[in-house]
Amino acid sequence: MDHEDYLTVSALTSYIKRKFDYDPYLGKVYLTGEISNFRLRPNAHQYFSIKDDHAKISAIMFKSAFNKIKFTPEEGMKVLVSGRISLYEPSGSYQIYVDRMEPDGVGQFYLAYEQLKKKLAQEGLFAAQKKPLPRFPKTIAVVTSPSGSVIRDIITTTRRRYPISQIILFPALVQGTEAAADITRQINRINQIGGFDTMIIGRGGGSIEDLWPFNEETVARAIFESKIPVISSVGHETDTTIADLVADVRAATPTAAAELAVPVLSDVMLALKQDRLRLLNAFRHELSMLRQQVTKLQAAYVFSQPERLYEGYSQKVDLLSRQLQQGMTHRLQLMTSRLNVVDERLRVATPRHQVMQLQQSAANLDQRLGLGIQQLFMGYRRQLSELAQSLDYLSPLKIMGRGYSYVTSGDKVVADVTTLSVNESVTMHLKNGQVEAKITDIKVDEKDETNE
Repeated sequence: MDHEDYLTVSALTSYIKRKFDYDPYLGKVYLTGEISNFRLRPNAHQYFSIKDDHAKISAIMFKSAFNKIKFTPEEGMKVLVSGRISLYEPSGSYQIYVDRMEPDGVGQFYLAYEQLKKKLAQEGLFAAQKKPLPRFPKTIAVVTSPSGSVIRDIITTTRRRYPISQIILFPALVQGTEAAADITRQINRINQIGGFDTMIIGRGGGSIEDLWPFNEETVARAIFESKIPVISSVGHETDTTIADLVADVRAATPTAAAELAVPVLSDVMLALKQDRLRLLNAFRHELSMLRQQVTKLQAAYVFSQPERLYEGYSQKVDLLSRQLQQGMTHRLQLMTSRLNVVDERLRVATPRHQVMQLQQSAANLDQRLGLGIQQLFMGYRRQLSELAQSLDYLSPLKIMGRGYSYVTSGDKVVADVTTLSVNESVTMHLKNGQVEAKITDIKVDEKDETNE
């Protein structure tokens, strides 16, 4: 083919654009779908997408058309739109130029978001008391993508404001079907490791699909159960996720999250110097006031005429002394009168007869006690005599008195002749002494040999 047969990209794009523009079916198209990638641009053209479960088309709505609608489009809202399909030549992409838009319910993502939001709100996850952020954190854990701009913004801001703090990254997926599980795992891991003062969870902006891992229930509950204060920095100012609502603090951007997490070290040092100066001035003022009080007190009559302090007390003591003396005299007279009455009653009802009866009763009891002790003593004596006689019957000395004895070898009693040997020395115990003997012969009874 000749060179003239080849088209330029611009020529092909222009040809396709004319096809779009002159196609009668594309001049007026009516679509239903879900709004995606929508960011409200005040007083400007609006750029977004219309999608369903299987396809997506870029859309533009010029300012003049957008100002005519009576509602504010939102991410995930299901709408009915009409417009024309055309090609944008610089990028070669086709799009719909929307001239009319009406709401048609909400999309599945937005509906799921509202349902989970309502459920967690009823459980109290949003209204629960938030944990305060440490004012001077030493170690900050960050859960985000290791390759995104979030971690760079946080590190840059933290080093600029509070370089003495340490940033530790816990890398996690922040987009896709596995992102929620990965984020939850890192949150739990940070709490298990411990030692962190603050936790930042973040990612950049995106569509509702991109931010959906931060709308998952597992992530929300992991943030709520975290013992470490959590700062959520997901999306931008207009994006509010479930994670933002559950977190202790919400930041619009990663930079804002870092600014919330750490103070400005120079400001802290300046504040410390100012506090030191205020404290010193307050101390000087207090010292001056105390000195004035001391000077005032030194000029008081308490120090110049101290006797005036106890003049009133001296008069009061005299008055109380007189009152005490009068009171004691009156009480003594009253007690004397009562004593005379009791003495008179005692004389009328003398206890002498009762005393004599008690003395007689005591004598009888004493006599009965003596007889009882005597009878008890005689019974014990009789028992002792009987036990001594029984013991005498069982005594080996009594048996030895009838001519018996026993033999020991060393410290052991010899009960069997087989345990002895010829020329062995033994001791014989008799009634009135001991005899040392030597074995000259050993004879064993025939009966014992038979038994053996």
